[in-house]
Amino acid sequence: MSTFQSNAQKGTLLVLVLVFGAVFFVMAASFLNYFVSQSELQKSKYQLGQAREIAEAGLNYYKWYLAHYPDDVTHGTGVPGPYTLPYDDPELGTIGEYSLEIASSTFCGQVSSIEITSTGHTYENPNMAQTIYARYARPTVAEYAYIINSNVWAGADRTIIGPYHSNGGVRMDGTNNSTVTSGQATWNCTSSFGCSPSDANADGVVGSGPNFDLWTFPSTPINFTGLTVDLALMRDRAENGGGIYIPPSGDYGYRVTFESDGDVVVRVVDRTWSHYEYSSDDGWYVARNLIRDDDPYATYTLNEACPLIFVEDKVWLEGEVPGKVTIAAADTDTPGNDFSIILHDNITYATASSGLLAIAEEDVLVGYDVPNNMELNGIFIAQNGKFGRNRYTSSVNGGDRCRNSLTIHGTIVSNGRVGTKWSGSGCGGYNSGFDIRYNSYDRDLVNDPPPLAPHTSDDFRFIEWREMY
Repeated sequence: MSTFQSNAQKGTLLVLVLVFGAVFFVMAASFLNYFVSQSELQKSKYQLGQAREIAEAGLNYYKWYLAHYPDDVTHGTGVPGPYTLPYDDPELGTIGEYSLEIASSTFCGQVSSIEITSTGHTYENPNMAQTIYARYARPTVAEYAYIINSNVWAGADRTIIGPYHSNGGVRMDGTNNSTVTSGQATWNCTSSFGCSPSDANADGVVGSGPNFDLWTFPSTPINFTGLTVDLALMRDRAENGGGIYIPPSGDYGYRVTFESDGDVVVRVVDRTWSHYEYSSDDGWYVARNLIRDDDPYATYTLNEACPLIFVEDKVWLEGEVPGKVTIAAADTDTPGNDFSIILHDNITYATASSGLLAIAEEDVLVGYDVPNNMELNGIFIAQNGKFGRNRYTSSVNGGDRCRNSLTIHGTIVSNGRVGTKWSGSGCGGYNSGFDIRYNSYDRDLVNDPPPLAPHTSDDFRFIEWREMY
């Protein structure tokens, strides 16, 4: 072999070594860069996770703060935020901080909900921050389809969507898609509640309803006294907080009609028809719940900051609710002089964000001369009386006591027994009321209730939570 060939072979080998060396170097550098990148990525993810935990700690801290200082949205400073606080890790010590921005939704000067935006970061990497928004509020009666402070019977024609609770016993023959709870372990289920023979030791919830696996008894009773609304506060807010106060009429009461444009038309009811009605609590009595004549009184425009109406008289209610509105009928000065609300016609919503709270110191009654297929939207509270439609044995003023359907989208809170259909004959299988009843709670009112809706708990809780990007 010549010296030239030997040198050529050595040169080829050197080129190969250099090429493979370069390839190896590139591969090694790529792998090293990959491992470094993955290490940085994992470190960034870890720090991002720490920032998120710190932001969540800020939310939990202010939830704790609200439990001790309700409705305080300034962190005790009296001035707007943001408020920056250190975050202490149990093992690592102080590793970062969170900044809290706090706002509140108020109606009539009363806090409805509190919005908190918490931004957290570590001291090691302050540029890598996480922000979480949450809305805190006290739970209200809007979470239920029914809250009743008495024994009750839901018939087989009933469809109920949403939690159904009674502090008394429950006869459930209807279809429920959520929980049915009774505050009683046992109760006396008589023929008035469909039990034949009577059962003095009936289970807290009995009946032929299909979803009995959702029945619970005894459950913790709901403190009905605690649910009662502070009507004196409502009157004060109506008179002095931007709401609408309507004094005694000197006649039978007022007809109140909601208009979709935001107006409220009020008429004085100066003549009514006298007729007999029957309720389980009062038996037969002479009532004046049917309007014979009314005259113009006033037209009001709702105040968005305090959409509250307080009427110191009886109310016939109807119309298309234009937004979040609360109306109360009560006399806070004269003991025993309690007023009722008569649901005179359909009550619907003008917008998707509308919501109604109607509170009567006594009864909330579906009227006599109402649509054959009636629709009611809202939270209806009969504070000392009952919700229902009384029984009629004959026509009144040419009307018809028999109606086809009643659809309620919202919540019924009733101190007394609820009833909108009466057994017997005369209406093709029933005596009076509505043949078909459909109830569903309103999820929108759970998250965003009308002003001054009564709470079922004094504790704040999350009703909305989301990460901000």
